[in-house]
Amino acid sequence: MIITQKKPIEEVMTMVADAKTVAIVGCGSCATACQTGGEPQIQELTKILEQAGKKVVATTVADYCCMNLGVKSKMKAINAAEPDCVICMSCGDGVQCVAKNANNKPVYPSNDTMYLGEAVRFGVWEEACRFCGQCVLGKTGAICPITQCAKSLVNGPCGGQKNGKCEVNPENDCAWIKIYERLQATNQLEKLMETREDKGYAKYAYPRTISLRGK
Repeated sequence: MIITQKKPIEEVMTMVADAKTVAIVGCGSCATACQTGGEPQIQELTKILEQAGKKVVATTVADYCCMNLGVKSKMKAINAAEPDCVICMSCGDGVQCVAKNANNKPVYPSNDTMYLGEAVRFGVWEEACRFCGQCVLGKTGAICPITQCAKSLVNGPCGGQKNGKCEVNPENDCAWIKIYERLQATNQLEKLMETREDKGYAKYAYPRTISLRGK
């Protein structure tokens, strides 16, 4: 899921400084799980805004702030309240989706979007994927060298590991030792000898669109 963290409240207040009335849109999916955009966080932010003299005229929680049709429906009540601005408590994609449906009102993020993460236990998420668009997991034992290696090396270790730990961040295990051990355990060590292309941006033009309709 998309992992988000709350922005410093001072940053949020600076963005809405000129607004007298504010609406808040939360996200019922990733941001709710991260405790950055669910009902309790909306109530908390509402209290802060009202203490600062702002009037919160409408709040809502979209099931997924990144799904345009659902957001469009939720934004009807928000737009009807005619706020000076909207605060979106979701990831960056959700903020952009809300902004498309906000009747030209300013939309501000309350969160910083961090990474695509794995929930290892309640309230703890580890970075799992960098959205590189060129997945090599089939060749690396389903361990991502782009995110697990501090240098994002795709063709083996740098040689700087010590006692199995990364030289950049000694708290982390060396990703390529983990890859070696996984390939060994699954009888696929021959894959270490394969050459993988270095990552780059040449293959893509941004922003990208993927459509199941073939267009």
